[in-house]
Amino acid sequence: MIDRAAISAARTQLASRPDFLRTTPLLRLSGRSLGVDCAEVWLKLEHLQVGGSFKARGMLYRLLANPVPESGVIIASGGNAGIAVAAAAKALGVRCEVFVPEVSPEAKRARLRSLGAEVVVTGAAYSQAFEACVARQKTTGALQAHAYDQPEVVAGAGTLAAEIEEQGGRLPDTVLVSVGGGGLIGGVAAWVESRAHVVALEPERAPTLHAARAAGMPVDVDVGGIAADSLGARRIGAIGWEVSQRHVHESLLLPDEAIRAAQQWLWKELKLAVEPAAALGLAALQTGAYKPQPQETVAMILCGANFDPASLA
Repeated sequence: MIDRAAISAARTQLASRPDFLRTTPLLRLSGRSLGVDCAEVWLKLEHLQVGGSFKARGMLYRLLANPVPESGVIIASGGNAGIAVAAAAKALGVRCEVFVPEVSPEAKRARLRSLGAEVVVTGAAYSQAFEACVARQKTTGALQAHAYDQPEVVAGAGTLAAEIEEQGGRLPDTVLVSVGGGGLIGGVAAWVESRAHVVALEPERAPTLHAARAAGMPVDVDVGGIAADSLGARRIGAIGWEVSQRHVHESLLLPDEAIRAAQQWLWKELKLAVEPAAALGLAALQTGAYKPQPQETVAMILCGANFDPASLA
């Protein structure tokens, strides 16, 4: 089980490597400045984290908490988790092999290679890259890191929510969280518990948690669309599912067009260059999919920035 004690333990161990992780800024804006009828909107600028996403927290914790064999670490990833593992492996001086699906952007592959990782491109979707990764791990004996469904990975993600509470002096009333495999929402919701409203956000074309809630259990879904490279898990992870049943209040779906418009808005109005997955929170507010109360404080996590910035032009 991932709970606040597990996340506090992760914070303690991660503090041993202050040379690696960053305390990312919390930008506090009036709701009106974003065209939203609420008191404040907090933007956690986690796209400025090492490796360009929140994944660095959980991946470093995975490596610190386990012995790493000579064959190093191995992972299947749409890009962000792989980049985080590669960055952590480089910092710790261990080998790294990353399996990415064909849908992964070349910008993410290039970043992986620049960090010294061996990149294997295979499979049309993340699930196929994962299967190939598992087969390879059985041959090499490398430490396997999972993009979203390991205790250290989820607890590491939860340190982000603890940081928001510390920086804000309190929790916001609501936290909007993008969902792929469930690592981020699992960590955030486990820290927040019932002390704030937690809302899960997914693209219409990648509804892993939404489909699980409808079915009453994790189920496979077809994935695609604008954010498939980072929110392209086919099934919600077991940890994220377990935590979400206890602490996630709503699950909302957003169309690609709204996600793209929010991504463009963040760049044009705030000069924040983030990937589509990071724009779901703003898309939910600007479309009215989530309607806050006038005195409400809403936080959203800009979770990553590993994409081709030329696409913002």
